[in-house]
Amino acid sequence: MSDPDPVRLEVADGVGTIRLDRPPMNALDASMQDALLAAATQAGERRDVRAVVVHGGEKVFAAGADIKEMAGWSYTDMVDRSVALQAAFTAVARIPKPTVAAVTGYALGGGCELALACDLRFAAADAKLGQPEILLGLIPGAGGTQRLSRLVGPSRAKDLIYTGRMIDASEAFDIGLVDRVVADAAGVYAVAVEWAARFASGPAYALRAAKEAIDRGLSADLDTGLEIERQQFAGLFATEDRTIGMRSFMEDGPGKARFEGR
Repeated sequence: MSDPDPVRLEVADGVGTIRLDRPPMNALDASMQDALLAAATQAGERRDVRAVVVHGGEKVFAAGADIKEMAGWSYTDMVDRSVALQAAFTAVARIPKPTVAAVTGYALGGGCELALACDLRFAAADAKLGQPEILLGLIPGAGGTQRLSRLVGPSRAKDLIYTGRMIDASEAFDIGLVDRVVADAAGVYAVAVEWAARFASGPAYALRAAKEAIDRGLSADLDTGLEIERQQFAGLFATEDRTIGMRSFMEDGPGKARFEGR
């Protein structure tokens, strides 16, 4: 029997799980990065996937890049590989659907950057997160300097990146790196799926528009962000779900619409 794919997309009831499966630590080597790009692209394109959970199993999310693989690379090797490295994480960030990372064990280096590429992060109480690249004489190279600083602010990001220290889920929650802490590591995935499942019958194009307006607006000035929002808002009047939602509101009150995702 062949080994399972190191990254695979599993789909059930409208929720897609991008599952990392490279024991023991889900080290993100080049093959994992390429597989992650493929899985994220597939999750974004499949109509039966309405929300996505990224999960590494009950023991570990991802402990970072494969240092043994990287140690022998030259400058030109990394110039060539760094484009693909960032592309894999950017593909996750650009999945046009709600995404959540279910973090257990370690989410370090590239693992933390993968969690940062998701919309939300739920973590086990004993999880450890961090960007320890400085301890290797490096800096984060898959979005850590950019996404972390946007999420928790530049001062906190600099503290974590300058020191390379690991933080527990409690501190991660306090600074806004983690959105929910789950007491039992075995329950993190279930909590993440429960959150994602609420969107399985949601207004897919409205959710997509909301994500794009927020993400694109954060990298623009306020006036540009408002224009992005205006265009997305107006465009939703072309969707069937907008008609269904407004009709349901007028006839039955809020929260009872049965959306069709079109």
